[in-house]
Parts: sequence; structure tokens; C-alpha cells
Amino acid sequence: MSTYQGLEVLFTREQIAERIKEMGKQITHDLEGEKLVMIGVLKGAAPFLADLARAVTVDTTFDFVAVSSYGKSNRTSGAVKLIKDLDEPIEGKNVLIVEDILDTGLTLTYLRKIFLQHHPKSLRIAALLDKPSRRIEKIEADYTGFSIPNLFVIGFGMDYAERYRNLPDICLMPPDAQ
Repeated sequence: MSTYQGLEVLFTREQIAERIKEMGKQITHDLEGEKLVMIGVLKGAAPFLADLARAVTVDTTFDFVAVSSYGKSNRTSGAVKLIKDLDEPIEGKNVLIVEDILDTGLTLTYLRKIFLQHHPKSLRIAALLDKPSRRIEKIEADYTGFSIPNLFVIGFGMDYAERYRNLPDICLMPPDAQ
């Protein structure tokens, strides 16, 4: 691991770009000839969604939802609430929920339940990072960038109290900064 602005880098921007390109090829293969709606989970998934959308070559549109389970803490409250709902209906459409990190599974379980009530043609999940050791809800992503141990990470959209989202690499949050 290298350091970036004094932070330990877990995944470089080059590693992230390569993995997203591979994920895009798999999604394109799985949905060949179909249309896709990518739903980004704000705010963290925005950089991942932008890069993943460029790596997918099927006809794709975007929508966004915003949920909260962390607030300004580094620990989930356990309660998920919807802050911004979808702008367009998803009934009969191929839907890909795009999330920065699959951690406890609470957020994605909540979103999957809500979206399935809208009767999409298909519903899949893409997560840049998967942290299975923290899973509370039994849920898996259909497409995963990297699996990581129980580390607090920042950068590439992921934050600590809204800071560090703009880092181009995925870095470890220093324990003394939490």
C-alpha cells in the first residue's frame, strides 16, 4: 500500500478504473440488447456510477435515490430512511442499484424491498466495495468491485462526515481522525 496526502491507499485510481471496466463488460454481457436504468445511491456512489456507466455499452439511463443510516457518524444508526425517491417509474425495466459499499446490508435490503414493489423486469446490485464481515442482512451484490475486511475507508465517493469524497483513490481512514 502507498500513501496519498498522508493517507494509506487501499486501492489506487488505476486499480479502481480497471475493475470498473471489467464490471462494465460483465453487465454489458448480461444485459446485451436490453435497456438499463442505473440507480445511484447518493452521495457516495456518484463517482462509481459515472465511471461504471461509461464502461457499460447497453442503452443506459440514470436515476438517483438518497438514503441515510449514518448521519455524521462512522457507525450506522441501524435505521434507514429515504431522503430522495426515484424521479422516474421503474416498472418493467432492468434496474441496477449502484452503491459505493455493501456493508451491513441494511440500506440495500431496504432499497431492494422498495424497488421490488415497483415490479422491475430485473433488479441487480453493483457495489464497488463489499465488506461481508459486517453483514447484518443476508444480501449479496450481483457485481462486486473489491471485497475488503472490516476497515473504515474514504475516497472515491466515500466519506467521513462528508469529507474526503473527492479523493481519487480509496484510502484507509486514520484511526486518530475518527
